[in-house]
Amino acid sequence: MKTLKTLLVLGVLVIATLSFTTKAESTSYKCMIQMINYTGENAYVVISLINPEGEYEKTLYVQGDDDEWYHDISEWWQFYGKKRTDIDAITGATIAGGARSINVIDIEDSKIDAGYSIRFETAVEDQEYYTKDVEFKLTSESVKSKKEGTGFIRYVRLMPN
Repeated sequence: MKTLKTLLVLGVLVIATLSFTTKAESTSYKCMIQMINYTGENAYVVISLINPEGEYEKTLYVQGDDDEWYHDISEWWQFYGKKRTDIDAITGATIAGGARSINVIDIEDSKIDAGYSIRFETAVEDQEYYTKDVEFKLTSESVKSKKEGTGFIRYVRLMPN
């Protein structure tokens, strides 16, 4: 009987400990993406967290909800497509040439000023694919700045929400 009580108490302690584990602190950022003027289909945009080693760590946002075309975003697809888990980000509509979108993304505070980067990839059907349309280190300053694009994105602006 004493052993059963001891196991019961230990079980309750384990459950209590697991219940109080804290989620990593994060900050929400408004992310405005302004596209260049181009003709053709709307662009798919993937926003990813890149670790200090230059590898994908997490998908922060996907603009384009038809997963039939995700393989066209080939670098990201090598990361995401192998796992085929649910995307750990909100998925929104594609974005047209000349248009802008404003979304909210969450970035863990521990990733700022720690060597991590944020990457914006773009792809348009029957046109180009830009692996690093915009990519920059996540620093205290860069999360409040505007960064120019090199492909379909004219610029990206982040602001704490």
